[in-house]
Amino acid sequence: MDEYYDLIVIGGGPAGLAAGIYGGRARLKTLVLEKGNVGGRVYDTREIVNYPSVEHSSGPDLMAKMAEHARAFGADIRQQTVRSVDFSSDDKIVNVRKATYHAKAVVLATGTSPRVLGIPGEKEFAGRGVSYCATCDAEFYQDEDVVVLGSGDQAIEESEFIAKFARSVTIVVVHDEGVLDCNKLAAEQALKNPKLRFLFNSTIAEVYGRDEVEGVKVKDVRTDEARDLPCQGVFFFCGMVPATDFLGDQVPRDPRGWLRTGDDMDLGVGGVFAAGDVRQKYLRQVATAVGDGAAAATAAERYIAEMEQFRADVLESDEPVLLGFWDPGLPGSMEALGELRARNRRLEKPLRFLEFDVNLKRGIASKYGIALNEQNKAQVVRESGRQG
Repeated sequence: MDEYYDLIVIGGGPAGLAAGIYGGRARLKTLVLEKGNVGGRVYDTREIVNYPSVEHSSGPDLMAKMAEHARAFGADIRQQTVRSVDFSSDDKIVNVRKATYHAKAVVLATGTSPRVLGIPGEKEFAGRGVSYCATCDAEFYQDEDVVVLGSGDQAIEESEFIAKFARSVTIVVVHDEGVLDCNKLAAEQALKNPKLRFLFNSTIAEVYGRDEVEGVKVKDVRTDEARDLPCQGVFFFCGMVPATDFLGDQVPRDPRGWLRTGDDMDLGVGGVFAAGDVRQKYLRQVATAVGDGAAAATAAERYIAEMEQFRADVLESDEPVLLGFWDPGLPGSMEALGELRARNRRLEKPLRFLEFDVNLKRGIASKYGIALNEQNKAQVVRESGRQG
């Protein structure tokens, strides 16, 4: 089954939902795809106290309001997993089970997933004592002993929550005594919590058990000495990785898989934008994700309008057209374009000549693979229009 949209947003967290709101408000036929709970990883957040104008909320409540807002503007939100994409043409293709979606533009707001360390036993006991989500699994360890690996904000916050259920929570920290990666206030509170115990200068070397987790081997990073620590649950909070593997080579990624964009969220692939935590960025918060989503959808709307106008003026033209590309920030580019324009005038039958600033018309420049530099300060492309 094939369905057609103006804008498809892959990911239904705060960035994706914001893109859905802005896309719908711009009267674009918008589809938001989320493989899990609408709200993404924020859905698993128990408490949000730093989102402007919302003094206190939970992840599910805040995300439900964002989703309702997006739907009010006409966005279609579906719980589906994207299997593959094809961004090689103007028709962007997104494949899910039993359906193929087509769009004029796509926003990638796929977020992140927990980092898997590959520690012996970690994969084998996933779902049987090994977990990456306290909100999902903490209640299963009522009056039991739990071990947590990590000391960042997420690790400490989640450990505090686990301690509401568990008999004890032992936090394994690779750093020296008293050094945590979380913010100062969270560290002070955690160190005072009688149910939290810290093992510094340590890491987990192995998770073991029979049918379920029965303990971990904790290794002292200074001496390499290992000892058994009995427990019934192990939570890993050791950072996140971008959810971009399914993209293959369709968009450029940095060596770690993060997506790089400018302020307009443009990935440099005509009509494809990124937003939220999947981007290489300084701060990953709900507030910054919402800003990304708004910018990405706005850029997508402008791209769509630009390409529709281009189609009418150029691709559907009854006569050939010369497209001249230049960069005002590149010394000599304007003069080089002038020379190309003059050559056209000297032809026996000059063609209609349209000029494009590559910074303002990125979508069109990307369509033709334009790359201006010191050796190539301006470029002309002949477009045949309907005659082609």
